[in-house]
Amino acid sequence: MTATEKLTTLDAVRSLSPTIAARAEEIERARTLPPDLVEELAAAGCFRSVVPRSHGGDELPIDAYLTMIEELARADGSTAWTVMLGSAAPILLGHLPAASFDAVYAEGPDVIAAGTFNPKGRATPVDGGYRVSGQWPFASGCRHAARFVAHCLVDDGREPPLRMMVLPADDVTIVDTWSTVGMCGTGSDDFAIADAFVADDWSFSIFEPPEVDFTALRIPELCLSTMAFAAVAVGIAGGALAELGELAATKVPMFAPTPLGANPLFRNQFGEADATLRAARTLLYHEAGEAWAMAAAGAAFDDPVRARLRSSTTWIAATAARVVDVAYRAAGGTALYTGCPLQRRLRDIHTLTQHFGVKLDTFTLAGAVLAGEDVDTTFL
Repeated sequence: MTATEKLTTLDAVRSLSPTIAARAEEIERARTLPPDLVEELAAAGCFRSVVPRSHGGDELPIDAYLTMIEELARADGSTAWTVMLGSAAPILLGHLPAASFDAVYAEGPDVIAAGTFNPKGRATPVDGGYRVSGQWPFASGCRHAARFVAHCLVDDGREPPLRMMVLPADDVTIVDTWSTVGMCGTGSDDFAIADAFVADDWSFSIFEPPEVDFTALRIPELCLSTMAFAAVAVGIAGGALAELGELAATKVPMFAPTPLGANPLFRNQFGEADATLRAARTLLYHEAGEAWAMAAAGAAFDDPVRARLRSSTTWIAATAARVVDVAYRAAGGTALYTGCPLQRRLRDIHTLTQHFGVKLDTFTLAGAVLAGEDVDTTFL
């Protein structure tokens, strides 16, 4: 294949999607992505999609990036979630000193990072850096990550006391904790660090401006990440409706004379669910386009802008979950069996909506901002 014939990342993902969907049960049983699939996803360009071109990446515009994530989620929610977080490495690592960021990508752009926002570790300042210890949950994709980001409380009385520490995989121990009801294949185990040294130039504060500059990094982190969460949710719901449509053509419910697809109530529910999901998807890509245009222009994301964006992504995720609920119930007893993908869709989408980034109380904070109330918007 010549350079001009090389598949785009989205084309490559679409080619992989049938294989991913066929392996969804295998991925779930393994509780992490198989190494060969990780290699295929890397070869497709998934993990370089956000990396700036200056460092060998594709620096995809946000609509292309979200479409890639959505396409993966239509095939399998766990795969999409793992790629979404693994590919976001440059968003956090872009806060490192520029020389450290350069070092991360010195050997190529396909760097996978894992970590957690929850400050479960402690960092003690020492000469030249920090001594770091702790255990962090929800490190999706940690079994194939090269770098780990550990959020810590710094115990020298500084304000704010939070600081991110970046460590190589060799300094980390994976703790097998990921036994969950949904998103089972994301490998979101705990990771532990025992008194490791982290140099000053391998730490950063998320409350300080990044030293590296590219368009995606100008979007507030929680706004950007929750748009990606919403893309996963929309993809899961889209996959559920596609699977329901296939089932409806052949399933004949008990005592019914015709297939499910001929049932008027089913048709009504299916039509409304499809319209609902299309409305949620349209809002996602509208908000993403607006945010990207602002970032490209260097515009400031003030509190009302962030409030509307965060409330949109929370609504999109919740709406996608309602669509999956409709699909699961419409499938009847068939959906109870582990061989039916709709039961996995149900578990995956409701695991996603438990995430801090799209919790329903986001509406409360957003509403306070829009009403002009004086509230803490640190994590808006």
